Amino acid sequence: MDLKGKTALITGASRGIGKAIAIELANQGIYKLLLVARNRKKLAEVAAEIANLNLGKIEVITLAIDLTKPKAISIAIAQAWRSYGAVDILVNCAGVAHQTPFLQSQLTKVEEEISLNFMGMITIVRLVAKRMAARKQGIIVNVSSLMGKVAAPTMATYSATKFAIVGFTQALRIELAPHNIQVIALLPSLTKTDMMQNLKLFRWVIPATPETVASSLVAGLKKDSSEILVGWQSYLAIWCQRICPWLLDRILVFAAP
Repeated sequence: MDLKGKTALITGASRGIGKAIAIELANQGIYKLLLVARNRKKLAEVAAEIANLNLGKIEVITLAIDLTKPKAISIAIAQAWRSYGAVDILVNCAGVAHQTPFLQSQLTKVEEEISLNFMGMITIVRLVAKRMAARKQGIIVNVSSLMGKVAAPTMATYSATKFAIVGFTQALRIELAPHNIQVIALLPSLTKTDMMQNLKLFRWVIPATPETVASSLVAGLKKDSSEILVGWQSYLAIWCQRICPWLLDRILVFAAP
């Protein structure tokens, strides 16, 4: 698809993969970017960075929204749609990860992962998809993870939310197809972001860069892919799970921190 002249709304846009996607879409000629995150200051920094690219006429709007607050999301999306026009592409990238053995996990952190990674995404998708359906066009990208296909020890709740995103995306793809809305799952492997700094790395895993994930998304959009895997290690892990699941289980035992 041609991204020129389109309007995109990106959650989790203040850092990491969300920021990289915003910059990549700007480089691809997107017309308008609505950047969503909780940190207003960091959003402004991303907007300034895009402005400094001197890409010509591109409008960047920042929306400081807490995606764990459904009422705040509803008000913000309604106001944004009214003020800045229709959204052609929604990229759900906001998320958080807490790494710990499940028996040692804190319920508050478990709730935070579920609330932001999954429920926050569902809330904004519901609001935007209804408006896209009325226009009979749109693209929704839900950022899951390789851990949405291959669950990782010490990341049980995070993996659960990412599996949920894959299932939600698959169901929504079929439901929204009659409304001419594409629903895509983006599945990066471990990526060099601020969030990764708080994690103990799995052995033998080579982290991708946010820029690689962003370019993979754009390539997938141009090919109308329904699922976009990032990196050869992701393909290897999924094929290993399909062909030799017992072998993958053993590898994960040795690889886990």
